Amino acid sequence: MTGFRTTKPDHYIAEPEAVGIFDNFESFQAAMYDLLIAGFSRYDISVLASQETVDKKFGKRFWRSAELQDDPEAPRTAFVSEEAIGELEGAIAGGFFFLGSYIAMAAMAALAPVATLAGSVAGIAIGGAPGAVIGSILARRVGRHHKDYYATQIEHGGILLWVRVADHEREKIAVEIIKGHSGRDVHVHPWSEA
Repeated sequence: MTGFRTTKPDHYIAEPEAVGIFDNFESFQAAMYDLLIAGFSRYDISVLASQETVDKKFGKRFWRSAELQDDPEAPRTAFVSEEAIGELEGAIAGGFFFLGSYIAMAAMAALAPVATLAGSVAGIAIGGAPGAVIGSILARRVGRHHKDYYATQIEHGGILLWVRVADHEREKIAVEIIKGHSGRDVHVHPWSEA
């Protein structure tokens, strides 16, 4: 654990935080949904930031999730659900389809102001298809990046989860949910990120 802090720095608040580590994405995601259903705000929940961000903070040394769970300097980010990633993938693919179709329609309108309906549909299909292909490729990259993010954490000992708890009742609920979904090293420390 050398090189990581375990004492509270000045820019943190004295509000307790439940911490747990998950060995697989499915258990982590189930815990996340149960926390949200139990009334925890997504603003009270955080996960470890990307490998690149951790490398910038601590250098390119090998780290374990257990070393970072109580390190107040561990960089964090908000949880992004699989549904949100799916919506983003759809928006990227659809946006590129729309852009390609729009360019084709604009070109047709400039060249032939009295284009037929069949010609317009053909223009949309021909112009939109390359855009849809490009959008699909980019959308898959977004999905792959999201999966790689969690796979990297699992390689380093598990997916870290922090949940800010306002009182003992919320603390008990958070700990029960995390443990109930196979979270390990579950505990509460007396501070949280501001």
